[in-house]
Amino acid sequence: MESKNKITRRTFIASGGAAGAALVLGFYAYHRHEVLSSREKGFQPNAWLRITRQGNITVQVEIPEMGQGPRTVDTMMLADELEADTSTIHVEQAPVIPQTYKNLSTGGSGGTASAWAYMRTVGAQAREMLITAAAQEWKVAREECLAQSSTVIHGPTGRRLAYGQLVETASRLPVPKAEDIRLKTGKHYRLIGKTLPRVDVPAKVDGSARFGIDVRVPGMLFAVIARCTTFGGTLQSFDAMAAKAVPGVRAIFSVPPIQGIPKIIANANVAGGIAVVAESTWAAIQGRRALKIAWNNGPHADESTESIRTKLIAGASAPPALVAIDQGDALKTLAAQRRTVEATYELPFQAHATLEPMNTTVHVRRNGIEVWTPTQIGEIAQTEIATLSGLPPSMVTVHMMYCGGSFGRRYQWDYLAEAWQVAKEVNAPVQLLWTREDDMQHDFYRQSSYHRLSGALDDYGKIQAWSHRIVSTPIRAVFDSPEQLNDPKRVAAQELTGADVIPYGPANFRLEYVPVASGVPRAWWRSVESSFNAFAVECFVDELAHNAGRDPYEFRIQLLQRDQEFFSAAYSGRTPLKTQRFRDVLRLAAEKSGWGRPMPPRHGRGIACHFSFDSYMAHVAEVSVDGNGNVRVHRVVSAVDCGTAVNPDGVRAMTEGAIDFALTPVLSGEITIKNGAAEQSNFDGYRVLRMNYAPEVEVYILPGEGGPGGMGETGVPPLAPAVANAVFAATGKRIRRLPIDPAFLAGKEARG
Repeated sequence: MESKNKITRRTFIASGGAAGAALVLGFYAYHRHEVLSSREKGFQPNAWLRITRQGNITVQVEIPEMGQGPRTVDTMMLADELEADTSTIHVEQAPVIPQTYKNLSTGGSGGTASAWAYMRTVGAQAREMLITAAAQEWKVAREECLAQSSTVIHGPTGRRLAYGQLVETASRLPVPKAEDIRLKTGKHYRLIGKTLPRVDVPAKVDGSARFGIDVRVPGMLFAVIARCTTFGGTLQSFDAMAAKAVPGVRAIFSVPPIQGIPKIIANANVAGGIAVVAESTWAAIQGRRALKIAWNNGPHADESTESIRTKLIAGASAPPALVAIDQGDALKTLAAQRRTVEATYELPFQAHATLEPMNTTVHVRRNGIEVWTPTQIGEIAQTEIATLSGLPPSMVTVHMMYCGGSFGRRYQWDYLAEAWQVAKEVNAPVQLLWTREDDMQHDFYRQSSYHRLSGALDDYGKIQAWSHRIVSTPIRAVFDSPEQLNDPKRVAAQELTGADVIPYGPANFRLEYVPVASGVPRAWWRSVESSFNAFAVECFVDELAHNAGRDPYEFRIQLLQRDQEFFSAAYSGRTPLKTQRFRDVLRLAAEKSGWGRPMPPRHGRGIACHFSFDSYMAHVAEVSVDGNGNVRVHRVVSAVDCGTAVNPDGVRAMTEGAIDFALTPVLSGEITIKNGAAEQSNFDGYRVLRMNYAPEVEVYILPGEGGPGGMGETGVPPLAPAVANAVFAATGKRIRRLPIDPAFLAGKEARG
C-alpha cells in the first residue's frame, strides 16, 4: 500500500460506459503520480474505491490523518473483504464532499469504529461484482469462483482473471445492496488483526509528506496576526509605520473579532488583531514585532491561576448545581459509617502543544475559495468558510493536509477563520502561520478541575458509599449560548464522563457537579474529561485500598469479582462497561509487570485502569524518586482490550504515544494564568516530555469482542493515577495535585 499526499489537480471522472451503473464522483488526487485521466477506463462501484484496467487500486480514506493511522487501518478493512493484493493499493485522502463522504471529521477516538462497517462493505461489494463478472466471462456458475489476491479463480479449472481484466464487465453490473452482503467473521480475516506497516511512514521518513505548514502554491504570500494576549482583549489602536518599512512586508491591516458563526458553533476566541502580510514568514514576523499596539484588555484582565483556584475550592463546599447520580443514600451512609476516607485532587489547565502549530492557506478567487488546512473537521471547515464568505459550500474546496499532531486542538476553526479574513483582503493565496508563542497563548486549553471525594468502607474492605463532587471550568461555557448554559445537565455532560461509572461496586453512589466561570478558552483535549476524572477516581481507589490494609491490585480485583454491566449516566457510549473485561486488563497488566516483586528503596509500582471510548486500558507504572523529589518513570506495562484490534501495531503505537503525551501533565506541563493571559509561551515554560525521559513501554493486547473500540485517547486517562500511585508506593506521599511538585516530595513544601 502506498499513501499519496502530493497535491496535483482536481480531476473529474467521466461517467461513460466504463463506469456503468456505478456512482461516479470527482475526487482529489494527493499523490506523486499523474492523476488518472477521464478517458482511462476503470471500475468505481462507489466513492471509496476505484480499480483501473491495469489493476491499480485506489482507496479514498475519509478520516483526517494526524498520526493515528486511518489510511492504513481503513485500507486494511476494505482490502480484507476485497481480497486485494495490498501492494497494488494506493491510498488517498478523500475530498471534502459531505454529500458523498459522511465521515470527514475525527474526534472521540471514533475513526476506526465509524469506518468498520462501511469500509468492509465497500470492499465486499466490489469483490462480489468482480466474481460475478468473472463468472460471466467464463460462462460458469458464480459459486465455482473465488477471489484471492486481486484475482478471481475458477475452482474446477484453475483459470484466473486479474481484477484489472474484469473492470469493464464489472462496471456494467448493479452494485449489491449492503444488506445483502455477508461480511467476514474473525476466523476468516486475512489482514484484520495482522500487523501491516503504516502506509504513510515512507513519505514521512523521506520528507515527501505534505503537512499544512508545507503548502506552497504559486504566488503565495505569508501572514501572521498580532493578537491581544489577554483573553477577551480587543484592539484599541496601532501604528504600522515602522512595520511597513520592514523589507518584504506587503500589507498591514486590522482583522475584526468573530464571536460565532450561526449553524456551526459559538466561539469567543477569534479575537481579531492586526494582520501582517509579507513575502516570507520571517518578514511577516519581523513586521509584527515592529508594530506599536494599544490594547483594551477586556473583562478578564484580573483573572489568575490563584483566583480561579479559589473559586474551584469554594465550589467544593457550595451547594451543587447538579446532582447527576444519586443511587442509594451515599451521604447518610458516609455519616453513619465508622471507616471513611476523604481526599481532594486538583488538575490545572493544559495546552495541546502540537508539534506543528496552527496554520491554513487560503486563496480567494472570483469563482470560489480554495483552502489547504491541517484539520480534524473537513466538512465543518468547508461550511465555516462558506458561511463566512456567503458562498455555497460547493464553491469552497478544502484540501485536508497531514496534521502534525492535534489532540483535539484542530477540532476548532479559529485559525481557519483568521486565514480567510486575511486572504480575502489580498489578491493572492496566503498562508497564515501561528508561531509557537501564538499557539501556546491562544490555545483552547484542557479545563481546570477540583475534586472532592468521600468513601466509606465496611469491616470487610468493601466500598459502602462513594461521593464525588467535580468542580471545573466547563467546556460548554465556551461554546454554548446563554440560554443553553441555563441547563446544568447540558453543561455537566462534558465534565462527568469517567466519573459516572464506578465498576468497583459501591452500593451508595452520589456524583455532583459545580461549574466555575472563567474567561480562559477551553475545549476538547486528548481524552477530554476522562483525563482528569480518571486521576481522581483511580487515585482514590488506591487510597481506599491503603486504608483497608489491602494491596491496591488485589483490592480492585476483589471488588470486580461479580460480572456486571454499567452504562454511563452522563455519556451515551456505544457499549457498556463490563467488569469482566475491566478485570481482565488489570490482571494482564499486573501479571506482565511482575506485580508484587520487591522494588529498591524509593522505587514503586502503581496501577490504574479506565474504560473510555469503548476500550479498556490498564497501566502499571514503575517509578523512582530521588532525594530532590524528581520523579522518573522507568517502565509502563499496559494491557488493552479494544475489541477487534484491526492493526495491532497501530494499537501499540497509539498506546505508546498516549503514555508519552500523558506524562507531560503529570511531570511538568501546566498552563498558569496571570493578568488574564497564559504565562507560558513556548516549550521552555510548558515543558513537554523529552525523548530521554520517555519510559520503556510494553503493550499487551487482549483478544476483544465485537468491533473496534477507540484507541487514540484510551491510553491517556489511567497513566496519571498509575504514576501517582507508584510515587506513593515509593515515598508514602500522596500526589493529589498535578503536575507533581518535586519540592513536596523532597519535604520542602506542603503541596501534594
